[in-house]
Order: sequence, then structure tokens, then C-alpha cells
Amino acid sequence: MLSDARRAVEDTHPGLEIRAGLVGGGAPVDVLVDACADADLVVVGRRRRPHHHPGMRLGPVAHAVLHHAPAPVAVVPHA
Repeated sequence: MLSDARRAVEDTHPGLEIRAGLVGGGAPVDVLVDACADADLVVVGRRRRPHHHPGMRLGPVAHAVLHHAPAPVAVVPHA
């Protein structure tokens, strides 16, 4: 599913390179921050929680990536 989504975006925007993959070997925040060392943009997701207060609520991983990533970060809510 991820490969199909990536391909669709790259077909629509031919100059855009999207790198996606599975990595592991440590705390999620450390792995993500290390993996995006040479990225132009980091995209992280967040869950929508309808029973919580309105506004943007980030989980601990998205929050830490937002503050520690060396590149701009886009936070995208789950559809």
C-alpha cells in the first residue's frame, strides 16, 4: 500500500523523490531523527482522537521528531 501511494505521488510530481522504508534498532525517535539526516522534508502522522479536545494533539514520537529533526517536519493527521 505504501509503495502504491509513493508511486502515485511520484507520477504526479516527477521531480520529487520519496524514500520509504522500514528501519529499526533503537528508540523510534532516535531512529527517525537519524534516518532523516539528509531529508528535505520529514512527514509524520498523527491519529485523530474524536473524544479529545479539539486542536492538534501530538503523540510523543511526532512531538520529539518535530523538535529534533534536522529538516522541516509536516504533521499529517490520519484520514
